[in-house]
Amino acid sequence: MKAFMDRDFLLSSETAKHLYHDYAAAQPIIDYHCHLDPKEIWEDRCFDNITQVWLGGDHYKWRLMRSAGVEERYITGDASDREKFQKWAETLGLAIGNPLYHWSHLELRNYFGYQGVLNGDTAEEVWQLCNEKLKTLSARKLILSSRVRALCTTDDPADSLEWHKKLAADESFPVKVLPSFRPDKALGIEKPDYLDYLSRLGDIGSFAALKEKLIERLDYFVSLGCRVSDHGMESVPYASATMDEVEAIFRKRLAGEIPTAWEQKQFKTALLLELGREYHRLGVVMQLHFGVIRDNSHRVFRALGPDAGIDSIGDQPSIKELAAFLGALDDTDELPRTILYSLNPNDNAALVTVMGAFQTGETVGKVQHGSAWWFNDHRSGMVDQLTTLAADGYLAGFVGMLTDSRSFLSYARHEYFRRILCELIGGWVENGEYPSDEKALRQIVEGICFGNAEQYFRLEMH
Repeated sequence: MKAFMDRDFLLSSETAKHLYHDYAAAQPIIDYHCHLDPKEIWEDRCFDNITQVWLGGDHYKWRLMRSAGVEERYITGDASDREKFQKWAETLGLAIGNPLYHWSHLELRNYFGYQGVLNGDTAEEVWQLCNEKLKTLSARKLILSSRVRALCTTDDPADSLEWHKKLAADESFPVKVLPSFRPDKALGIEKPDYLDYLSRLGDIGSFAALKEKLIERLDYFVSLGCRVSDHGMESVPYASATMDEVEAIFRKRLAGEIPTAWEQKQFKTALLLELGREYHRLGVVMQLHFGVIRDNSHRVFRALGPDAGIDSIGDQPSIKELAAFLGALDDTDELPRTILYSLNPNDNAALVTVMGAFQTGETVGKVQHGSAWWFNDHRSGMVDQLTTLAADGYLAGFVGMLTDSRSFLSYARHEYFRRILCELIGGWVENGEYPSDEKALRQIVEGICFGNAEQYFRLEMH
């Protein structure tokens, strides 16, 4: 029986161990999609205790605690931080098979030097150890100790980006903290607060004015180093409309009327296409996240708002619509480098084959299948994504892992991913499915862990 999470955790073959320890482990990190707060990075936030850095805003953990029967006051309520940590420790101790079990213990080892197991009985020991260690740690120190070279936050077009400007001017912090352009609210024409959002952007009296304002803001983002955009949606729409029709739909919303479902799709298609063309013009990567059903529990949403652990896997109603959307941009040679993420793993094969239809010689893997996302970033989900990409696409050109997290401790997920990657590739070699070609294997592993992202996002880290 192997020891729990030893040096060769998740690595079963000699080739897998070699690939991980000699090539993957030492690679730096480019976190091209996260939800870290740039203000906290600028201020170099310190944390009073492990609950603040571990449980604050982490809907993964909240969801698991609710499933374990923990009362809400110990999750998002008024219980003390020590009480919340105790309930989390008790929950984690029985969370067999959940990636949070592995992530949490990797974080305890990597950042706090704790080699034991966290459960209800050890909670006090871990609480004391972590809190003492946190006296010497901060947001910037955690990022630097994780060997992060660049990270891309998630930012609304109306954001001032003041903290990004300050960080860019701070030569004492060598990590690139770059904004990402996320215009979801500008696309959410059906939302009750849509007109309030438009007022944040400026004087928007037409669809043409909205487009002009978003392009102005995108140019500003790019001037501060923006390399990526991001869109979160239930599905990628495609419904053609003339500009006159789109203007009429927009005027209807300005008058206080909610457009029909078809009109909403026409509006979103038109705006997404306009943005896609601008991304192409500016060399910005377009990320499309879809296949999610948001805020299923209206009761919890009313109490806590979005990102409270009440979302679920949905689907992309029509892969044909996704292909049509990409094709509309490709028709005029204005398809930007694009990353596709579906929360539904049943879409993996379809997405990889759609991607293959739009690859070009301008860059390796122009259209990417994003890493196993959210409910899929566990061992089987990652293996499925990697295996499908290898079988139907080009795994060697994959841009690799991201954190998609609000926690400064989440960089341990890159280790988890890299171990799984090396175990998979090592298995193919050991099974005679790929030769023991040292040069090629090193290029593949180091590329997926770091080099491919560096080139794809044009970060020029060296």
